[in-house]
Amino acid sequence: MPTVSMEELRALVTQAFLRCGASGSMARAAAEALVAADAQGLASHGVSRVPLYCAHLKNGRTDGKAVPKVAREKKAACLVDAACGMAYEACALAVQEAIRRAQEYGVGFAGVTNSNHFGAAALHLGPVAEAGLVGLAFGNSPAAIAPWGGKTPLFGTNPIAAVFPRHGRPPLVIDLSLSEVARGKIMVAKSQGKPIPEGWALDREGKPTTDPDAALQGSMMPAGGVKGAMLALMVELLCCALTGAAMGFEADSFFVDEGNRPRIGQAFLAIDPDAVAGRAVYLERIETLIAKMLADPGVRLPGERRLALEAKARREGIQVGDALYEQIRALAAG
Repeated sequence: MPTVSMEELRALVTQAFLRCGASGSMARAAAEALVAADAQGLASHGVSRVPLYCAHLKNGRTDGKAVPKVAREKKAACLVDAACGMAYEACALAVQEAIRRAQEYGVGFAGVTNSNHFGAAALHLGPVAEAGLVGLAFGNSPAAIAPWGGKTPLFGTNPIAAVFPRHGRPPLVIDLSLSEVARGKIMVAKSQGKPIPEGWALDREGKPTTDPDAALQGSMMPAGGVKGAMLALMVELLCCALTGAAMGFEADSFFVDEGNRPRIGQAFLAIDPDAVAGRAVYLERIETLIAKMLADPGVRLPGERRLALEAKARREGIQVGDALYEQIRALAAG
């Protein structure tokens, strides 16, 4: 299994996307996000996605020449049209707009429509924390979770992420999907020929399964049972009803080469602490809570492990499976 530096891996992935029809800026933004996910230990949202992304570019599911733009706006809120390209440039634009509007109005909301898979949700919020703002991110995805009591998937796994900046220390980073596990973990298990634990997914008949193929054809278990299903519904509405994006059941799976253009949605919220209790109060309150949390020796702050893994990856590189590495090299070679 080769170990590749982050710089080399980014260059290789960028070249693969360019060969498959992505614009330069689109290819670079996507490569940066995927390699960052791998560096933080999020392999299901990392370079394992490159072959599928390339297939989508070649088959027209993704428009490699798309240029995202602000399509509508009203003071603290705006809508970014991803124009059916990869999601990363559009999400970066939306985050920039949310930050700018929060700095002007105290709060900024940016929705994204006609979008695609946006990877690890929390990675989009780095600039929000760097600006000293609290950030929230939401995204919908192709149908994977059934409404509570049903067996037909309608909602996506619909990730939620948040960042809370601290003074002189890394921000708290919270990132979770609303399925029991991320759907990408089942994709990884399938590619490795391994079973999945019971409790992750149901088959088409609504029965528990350990077969990743049956799971991908069935539905994901929501995290926390009925509460997770309700949260998935909330995110679906935030990301689609407000933006005009496609609902999960209207978008073909990310895990097939051919299909429709997903046209799903994302939403980003930035909040300036100075607009509410004030920055000094906010920083005192967050540190008071963290101190209480850490008084228990077993507590680990969210985001700590990711940052430690990223620092290690910068020093030592990222391990990529032999077959995947050769596949990416072949795509980059055209």
